[in-house]
Amino acid sequence: MEQKLSETTSLLSRTPKALDALLRDLPEIWTLRNEGGDSWSAREVVAHLVSGERTDWVPRIRMVLESGESRTFEPFDRWGYKAESEGKSLEQLLDEFARLRSDNLRELAGLNLQQGDLDRRGRHPALGTVTLSQLLATWAAHDLTHLHQISRVMAHQYREAAGPWSAYLGVLKCEGHSS
Repeated sequence: MEQKLSETTSLLSRTPKALDALLRDLPEIWTLRNEGGDSWSAREVVAHLVSGERTDWVPRIRMVLESGESRTFEPFDRWGYKAESEGKSLEQLLDEFARLRSDNLRELAGLNLQQGDLDRRGRHPALGTVTLSQLLATWAAHDLTHLHQISRVMAHQYREAAGPWSAYLGVLKCEGHSS
């Protein structure tokens, strides 16, 4: 599928509302439990998304536009959300994510990117040369990955309660492939 900025931003604009509808006012049993080990809970996923809005997507877009491949992106701290979210409720995190995403999409629109800009290149610390188009597509796919992850983590809480139907519920068979 070809990257189209308007379609990507349309998808990105929906994530805060989807998270809000799914998670706000749920009992903590649904939002604080994970799949075991060092897997993430729904609350941790939202905190991670907040962290990404602050430090990852738009700063990297600006870096591509300003410096191209001459500067390498700052590595993203996957665990940086822990300190940033300490003491915040899930509701506060959902509100913060919605505000940051709105601000970031407004800033993205203000860049007035043209189709040719999507071919501009930046440098990722682990992946090497990447295009702005790839970065934008990854931002959207990252949202979808974490929406899937939250669904999987929540369904995991009912894996035993579903009894024999568990064999027919794909979300209960899905291997964890994101943290």
